Amino acid sequence: MVALSARYARHPMFWVACLYIVEGLPLGVFFELLPVFMRQEGASLPAIGSLSLLGLAWPLKFLWAPLVDRYRFHQRWMVLVQMGMALSVLMLLYSHNMSPWMWWWIGVFVVLAATNDVVIDGYTIEMLHGQRLGIANGLRISFYRVGLLLAGALLMVRDSLGWQVVWGLTALMLFLFALVCARVPRLPNPSEGKDAQATLNWPTLASAALLALCLVDQKAEFITVPVMFWLLMLAIAALFLLRKYAGSTPVKGENQEDRSWLMRPVMIPVLLFILFYKLPDSAMGMMVKPFWLDVGMSATAIGAVSVNLGLALSIAGGLTGGWLTEKLGIFRALWLLGLTQAMSNLGYAGVAWWFAATEPEQMSRLALYGASAVESFTGGLSTAAFLAFMMAIVKMRGAASQYALLSSFFLLSRSLAGWASGYGAEAWGYAPYFLLTAGLMLPAYGLLPWVRKMLESQNRNMPEQHT
Repeated sequence: MVALSARYARHPMFWVACLYIVEGLPLGVFFELLPVFMRQEGASLPAIGSLSLLGLAWPLKFLWAPLVDRYRFHQRWMVLVQMGMALSVLMLLYSHNMSPWMWWWIGVFVVLAATNDVVIDGYTIEMLHGQRLGIANGLRISFYRVGLLLAGALLMVRDSLGWQVVWGLTALMLFLFALVCARVPRLPNPSEGKDAQATLNWPTLASAALLALCLVDQKAEFITVPVMFWLLMLAIAALFLLRKYAGSTPVKGENQEDRSWLMRPVMIPVLLFILFYKLPDSAMGMMVKPFWLDVGMSATAIGAVSVNLGLALSIAGGLTGGWLTEKLGIFRALWLLGLTQAMSNLGYAGVAWWFAATEPEQMSRLALYGASAVESFTGGLSTAAFLAFMMAIVKMRGAASQYALLSSFFLLSRSLAGWASGYGAEAWGYAPYFLLTAGLMLPAYGLLPWVRKMLESQNRNMPEQHT
């Protein structure tokens, strides 16, 4: 048995599976546990929506990724990040009633979780050396979702055990993950260490730190300075970033490829399409769990139905959406499957009106379960077409950086929409707000002619990209 375990522990795919469970849990904690915790602690809907601003750490993680490349001790990074996240989760036990310290510890947790993604993704790429990427990506996706399922399981035991036990179990899992990460195989140091050092840009790191401080302090309010001070500091940070990523002289090779691809005339409408296409889903997402709580549903029901069953249905929707995209073509799949996503928001709006007009009963609860199931499945459908579109419009040269840019653009819109969602739901109520979110896709449909042009142009240039 020991020999068998040792053999598996030497296999790269074993570590891919383990590490992506480690990567999936923090995201589940942020999107599944924290909104429920905050609502039960008495947080307002705008405060819960403000969580999405802290979620900007994920699309902006490229700002401090060079720091990981510079000091590339993957094993140490992983262990320290898990320990830091465990500590910040434990601190939530002492941060009740939405105290300022709670916002600081959530901010620490989110930055560490985004860094966790950077470290694990980088380690995995180096470990695989471009070999067996198909199997590795299948394992990444599957076991990442196992981490999300663990978050759903933690939510399911909240009603019987309480938040103190839930956060204690979460911290324990992260401590165990630290022990697992301490056993990962060490990778040889790269020969291009000087090049890695050259990528580090301290003004960029300072700008990222300043942005994080500003976002957290808008809720924690520890630093008593005028809003104009933060606006001035963010403007300075933006100038640093603009100088680095837009104002620098293009270099020969992949950077030049990225710039020529990004400067195409059709790219502005395409980027706007990426901003708007998933907006119905993004604008409703942070308000779903507070809505479940406010209509009398338990944390157990949320964990079982909205999180775990919803995750299974989103996987099924993604597989079905991938098959339909293959059959219909990307352009047709985009607008057909996008309609199903918007229509599912109407289901939530109808259920919200039902709960507002009548006392909760068995039929209304079943309707809520049905709306959740449809929303999860159609979200998977539209996501499959959307990801296929983003993969189709990048060039073969520079595909990784171009796709990362498009993904960051989408994640940015998700964070901003989630932040605004709390104010919308608070001002109008759940039912009118959910109805509004269904119409947020209309701007994306107005941009479909440019999307068609982009896809046609990419298809014409495809032979050239392989040469």
